[in-house]
Amino acid sequence: MMKKQLTFLFIGLSLLVSCNNDEEMKKESATFKVTLKNVFMPKMFQDSGEIGVIPPGSEQEFSFHAGKGSYLSFASMFVKSNDLFYGFSDKGLELFDASGNPVTGKVSMEVKLWDAGTEVNQAPGMGSDQPLNQTGPNTGADENGVVSMVNDAFTYPEPSKVIEVSIMHDGGTLFTVKIENISGSSSLPTPLAPGVWAVHGSESSLFEENKAAGSELEKLAEDGDNTDLNKKLEDNTGYFSPFAPGVFAIHKSNVKPIFTNDVQDRGDGLEALAEDGNPADLATSLSSYAGVESSGVFNTPEGSSSPGPLFPDNSYSFTFTAEEGDNMSFAMMLVQSNDLFYSFGENGISLFSNGTPKTGNFTTNVMLWDAGTEVNEFPGAGRYQPARGGAVSGPSENGKVMKVSDGFTYPAISDAIEVRIELQ
Repeated sequence: MMKKQLTFLFIGLSLLVSCNNDEEMKKESATFKVTLKNVFMPKMFQDSGEIGVIPPGSEQEFSFHAGKGSYLSFASMFVKSNDLFYGFSDKGLELFDASGNPVTGKVSMEVKLWDAGTEVNQAPGMGSDQPLNQTGPNTGADENGVVSMVNDAFTYPEPSKVIEVSIMHDGGTLFTVKIENISGSSSLPTPLAPGVWAVHGSESSLFEENKAAGSELEKLAEDGDNTDLNKKLEDNTGYFSPFAPGVFAIHKSNVKPIFTNDVQDRGDGLEALAEDGNPADLATSLSSYAGVESSGVFNTPEGSSSPGPLFPDNSYSFTFTAEEGDNMSFAMMLVQSNDLFYSFGENGISLFSNGTPKTGNFTTNVMLWDAGTEVNEFPGAGRYQPARGGAVSGPSENGKVMKVSDGFTYPAISDAIEVRIELQ
């Protein structure tokens, strides 16, 4: 009797093992394609703002954040004229010298008196079509010229006798600019009309020498009306960033392959990815990490033949095969930062639901993470950020990996990145 019971028990166990093996064999699998798109809207200016009217003997200040490679531009009408305005060169004033030191002190000698080329000039302070004398805006004769340094038959006071511009570096990435109207003792005292200022890279400008002025600059230079130019600046000012090459991993659902939330970085390569956009060390670690079934690097924008950063309106993509029970994780640096990266949660996302592969838009699962390895600076202006030439590491933070919370403002996830998954 005992022998029969043992036989039945053995058969039952065999059947149980067989059933389990069958269940494992029946796991669904699929080949997926993941597309990571940079959906930032490019902007021409990093920061911008208005300058109010400045009577003789008065001054105004404004502050902004800027990093190496940034320029400052401004425009303010010389009121006792038809279409003249003060500003730096059309390229702006570079805010850091060749050694990376901030430019400070009085920079009035860099200010020029420009002619917008939109209205025929009359004797300064005497013309019937100048703002203090005209019956209404835009009353003078059209000149149909181009923006150039003023060069007519009239005499004007030196810009440095009318306007004084000083730059203070307040530490880190913060600057304050003071504009003073010192024309009271000049040959032609004049108010400075409302103007605008902007911080930008070398590829942007408020105007171009020897090119026709836009309608917005025309209104500022002829009538001291900065409304349209300020609106144009507002619409073209803001933060955007490329993304750096990243890594992905296919792994079991209980595995945290890249990081653990609220725990210090493991030292497996996330620091290099998050600070410098270099995925190599982390990719090597993932290739042998327990519970990771496959992994890889994505580094070549679609349509490109070589690796490189991911700029707005471009995408990285990668493919892999996974089975039911698998999760997917990725990490990709936000370049205009010190050590921030986009990723899902610590466990990634599941790829199947009741045996059915998941597809669609997974952007809502993405978060912006802080690796906690380098002290954060103002977004897009930090000295140690890669886009500022930050090859040298910044101050160590010795913090934990967590969702970014540093007091700075970052764009909404959906305004920066789109993540889609489809079947191959």
